[in-house]
Amino acid sequence: MDPLARYDPLVDDPAAFHAACDRPLPSVVRVNGLASTPARVRRAFEEAGVGYEPVCWHDGLFRLADDVSPGNTWPFVHGWVYGQEEVSAVPALALDPEPGERVFDPCAAPGSKTTQVAALMDDRGLVVANDNDLGRLSALRANAERCGVTNVAVTRSDARNFSLSPVGGERFDRALVDVPCSCEGTVRKNPDALEDWSLDHVEGIAGVQTAILGRALEVTRAGGTVVYATCTFAPEENEAVLQHALEEYDCHVVDFELALKHAPGVTKWKGETYDDAVRQAKRIYPHHNDTGGFFCAKLEVAA
Repeated sequence: MDPLARYDPLVDDPAAFHAACDRPLPSVVRVNGLASTPARVRRAFEEAGVGYEPVCWHDGLFRLADDVSPGNTWPFVHGWVYGQEEVSAVPALALDPEPGERVFDPCAAPGSKTTQVAALMDDRGLVVANDNDLGRLSALRANAERCGVTNVAVTRSDARNFSLSPVGGERFDRALVDVPCSCEGTVRKNPDALEDWSLDHVEGIAGVQTAILGRALEVTRAGGTVVYATCTFAPEENEAVLQHALEEYDCHVVDFELALKHAPGVTKWKGETYDDAVRQAKRIYPHHNDTGGFFCAKLEVAA
């Protein structure tokens, strides 16, 4: 059975949903605001004969022609752009960090959202980019260097047990919690993503996600912001994780603007009922915007 069929009751058009999941994913780049501007990138692409089209909902994103690989363009080599799936840009925009703040990125590698957050902060303040995978941390360091980011401190630890001691002991203003997941929403980019799919894995990884989000809430100051994101459709990894956070921590879900077409979080699934507040989360389905699948929610720690 197609694992994605379990989500037919959640989508408005199951046939369109499955058809979109079967199509290849468009290649997208994000303009690195520390090195260039959308206008300069457009000129560079045109001068180099790189086919592209602007993404309608954000002027810092461009879809490339089917025959273009982002890494083979000179703006990429010089750090002007970063190859990043379109909906992957949503969490950092929802986080909305300010220059000079302290930001925690507990599952940071290979650095797409880390470098985006740093650019939104104008490379001021501190971004603690943590991951538990040494190989992926090497990629993060390389990407940060290519993009000219200097306000990132790289740490290696299990995000579930992250200690504030090595980073000065002070809580963070914001945290971007883009957790490991079952990756169902990446099937357009990785057609093999669902080959080893199992409900046991979904339920097991949900426990990890719950612990990572919980620790992020603990190390974020009162009144601070935590954004939770996955690239999966599974409510077990999305709304159920938010439900646990609402029950165990002094926080609440808040709304945020998103120009992309999206659906609200679900409140009922497989006999489970979730707090109505999770409806403020955003579910992004592939057939709505010709993108990958994504889930994003914004929480505030009680002041």
